[in-house]
Amino acid sequence: MSQPVFPPLRCTDPAVFGRVAVLLGGTSSEREVSLDSGRNVLEALRARGVDAVAVDGIPALARALAEGGIDRVFNILHGHNGGGEDGVVQGLLEAFGVPYTGSDVLGSALSMDKIRTKQVWQSLGLPTPRFVALHSQDEVHAAADGLGLPVVVKPANEGSSVGISRVTDASGLADAVALAARYDGQLLMEQMVVGDELTVGILGEVALPSIRIVPKGQWYDYNAKYIAEDTQYLCPGLEGGAEEELRALALAAFRAAGCRGWGRVDVMRDRDSGRFFLLEVNTAPGMTSHSLVPKAAGQAGIGFEELVWRVLEQTLDMEGAR
Repeated sequence: MSQPVFPPLRCTDPAVFGRVAVLLGGTSSEREVSLDSGRNVLEALRARGVDAVAVDGIPALARALAEGGIDRVFNILHGHNGGGEDGVVQGLLEAFGVPYTGSDVLGSALSMDKIRTKQVWQSLGLPTPRFVALHSQDEVHAAADGLGLPVVVKPANEGSSVGISRVTDASGLADAVALAARYDGQLLMEQMVVGDELTVGILGEVALPSIRIVPKGQWYDYNAKYIAEDTQYLCPGLEGGAEEELRALALAAFRAAGCRGWGRVDVMRDRDSGRFFLLEVNTAPGMTSHSLVPKAAGQAGIGFEELVWRVLEQTLDMEGAR
């Protein structure tokens, strides 16, 4: 299996970046994860001599931009409704002409909406589980009958496994919908793919080695992601042609969603057929001790500090827009 080839670093002088705001925290359901990610990013930047400051949430960012002195933003604000993955922050920063990490307004907003992302993938012939967008409680049982149990019920606009239920029996549908309905936006029901859970980090134009996730329990839920210490992360997750196919698919899905810079694509591999099915794109992936992009980058020979530096370097491409 060939290792990813990365271009050389574009600069080594931290002064090139000026003052960097690390945007973290916020008011989304993923606030605590974002705070953890942000602390790690801030420490890595400062360790390399970057003049970096923490900014908690969008209102604080707006004030800092109005006052001046922010040269670029490392966005590690997760989620939407006060998070940084739904296009709102990106639009604010573009209005001020300040370069920022990650996807632009369109890529961020589209990827935050799992339903629209899946529609784009379907239009391009990219594989994703069959699904139904739920508009009312009356549609739930008909949708499950049409897809066939087991199914997954989730909010269409949340991340970090928030509000997700796996339903194997029709008696569990009501509780699954009630949980997902606690969050804003549409609900999504999709056919559950039984098999390996995989993820592929994207860094620039390069797909990182895949990671196969093996939780101690039955599901890779919020606890397994951020709290448990017994989840296994096998990297690379696959071998030979299957690994190459998965990386190519993830990169195609990332580009199809209009994303840029860096991110992560989550995929299921059906146990019986070996087929891959795209689940979602994360445009501001976690950077915690449990997070997957740093693990994959490490497997490819890129340590955490260098990963953060490479992500920040991508903002140099936006200088002409200032």
